[in-house]
Amino acid sequence: RVFLIDYVPTVHDRAKELTDKGYMAYGIQLDITDHDAVIAAFDKIVAEYGAVFALCNCAGIGATANFEETTPELWSRVLSVNVLGTVYCCQGAIRSMREAREGKIINLASKAGKTGSKLMTVYGASKGAMITLTQALAQEYAQYHVHVNAVCPDIIAGTGVWETQVCPNYMRDLGLSREEVTRMYEAKVPLGHFARMEDVTDAICYLTISADDSTGQSLNITGGRFMH
Repeated sequence: RVFLIDYVPTVHDRAKELTDKGYMAYGIQLDITDHDAVIAAFDKIVAEYGAVFALCNCAGIGATANFEETTPELWSRVLSVNVLGTVYCCQGAIRSMREAREGKIINLASKAGKTGSKLMTVYGASKGAMITLTQALAQEYAQYHVHVNAVCPDIIAGTGVWETQVCPNYMRDLGLSREEVTRMYEAKVPLGHFARMEDVTDAICYLTISADDSTGQSLNITGGRFMH
């Protein structure tokens, strides 16, 4: 059974697409920055269907801005979604994993969380926090056979974060066209192209289905741009 959690009501449409293909999928419209609502949602899942086996924290928002122009509101919004939203979902799922003595948590961090990038202070700080959170939870819950890992992509082609948030912001801040921004950042990748969404989902599947001796890891999906 797969539970899709999202802020927007179209999550129910995405779940129906899966059920129409024969999968057991459920859509839950939820603001993950609301701690009590998140805990209640996971409690309901566990009460009705049993322990959570795998949790993928992939909700997130991007942000680019000159450091001196990053407002308190921007810091609050990005950290609330990217960091606290992940914390609350982990809190909602991990108790049932601990009691079942098995579980997989995969956090979507970023290459930006490992090395700072200009104009991405707030976003990079949030993703760096997710990597540290991953390591801390891996240490604390290893005794319960709960594996906690992170995936750290570079730019992923075709995603809303890049197409509608990050790229337009770079266009604005650098005074370049979309094509110029794309060429500039693809040129930084040794393999010469952005990651595909399938590259990321393949890694998540590996960490969910296998990877039984991996915990606390931050797996790079960067085309060779980052190798540590």
